[in-house]
Amino acid sequence: MFLSTTINGVDAKGRVSVPADFRAVVRGGPFDGIICWPSFDGPYLEGGGQALLERYQALIEEMDPYDDARVAFERAIFGAARPLAFDSNGRVTLPKEFADHAGLDTKATFVGLGSRFEIWSPERFEEHKSSAQSFARDNKRALKLPPRPGGV
Repeated sequence: MFLSTTINGVDAKGRVSVPADFRAVVRGGPFDGIICWPSFDGPYLEGGGQALLERYQALIEEMDPYDDARVAFERAIFGAARPLAFDSNGRVTLPKEFADHAGLDTKATFVGLGSRFEIWSPERFEEHKSSAQSFARDNKRALKLPPRPGGV
């Protein structure tokens, strides 16, 4: 699982070190790196490993092939996604358009979200974090445990 929040530097060539625990999640898979795309939901990047993309593909494959939403998801995720290979130091090079979309200059905030992660500019993430925490607090009852077998 992708866990925690980490701020790492972005160098002049657009290289950023992926947190070691994030690298550990994707190591041993079919691709030695991460897969990212510009979020269609805000000024940040979304990403994960091959398993996440396979899960999204399975979900999208369940949709009607002529559903406009299906085509939009395919274009927004698969059409925009890029595999970013790790270098020998655990860094990836962010495409310029990705860095521009997320406002990444000298620092990047990696936010673990379980099966996926986000990459934000530190300033934008700080602005977003308090509203996300307030929303989670206001909607905490949405997290319900399934009933236990036998009613225990």
